[in-house]
Amino acid sequence: MIELRELTSDDWPAWRDLRLAALADAPAAFGSLLADWIDADESRWRGRLNVPGWHNLIAALDGTPVGMATGAPADDEDGVVHILSMWIAPAGRGKGIGDHLMTDIEHWARANAAHTLKLSVVKGNEKAHALYLRNGYVDTDEPGDLMPDGVSRELIMRKVLKD
Repeated sequence: MIELRELTSDDWPAWRDLRLAALADAPAAFGSLLADWIDADESRWRGRLNVPGWHNLIAALDGTPVGMATGAPADDEDGVVHILSMWIAPAGRGKGIGDHLMTDIEHWARANAAHTLKLSVVKGNEKAHALYLRNGYVDTDEPGDLMPDGVSRELIMRKVLKD
């Protein structure tokens, strides 16, 4: 059974464990590096979960945390929500965890008057790209952030929320 839980800053150990696992498992998929977070103290982890207006989720499969994602209102675009830190552990892949996380964030975004969802995916991450396409996202021509390698850029995808 898949269960989603919205996190508070008191849930920082669970978030930390998943985030470190994500950065170790898929270092090329994120703008952050494991080295950026491996020695982070409790206050930094709590701060990540305390950003005003953010919707932080953990997904558990049969009681074991196997996925995470965050919905974050854009700083510079009214009505736009970004999906951040999306990751599914190997044990949860192919079981609908990503779909559940994305659906929850979409419901939350709609409830907060968002009209558009955006996310970034690393070029070549075909499974994640397929998940996003399946959930109604389309590729854009927007330039993505430069990745830690200093060469590649993320692909920006968007989903317009219709009434």
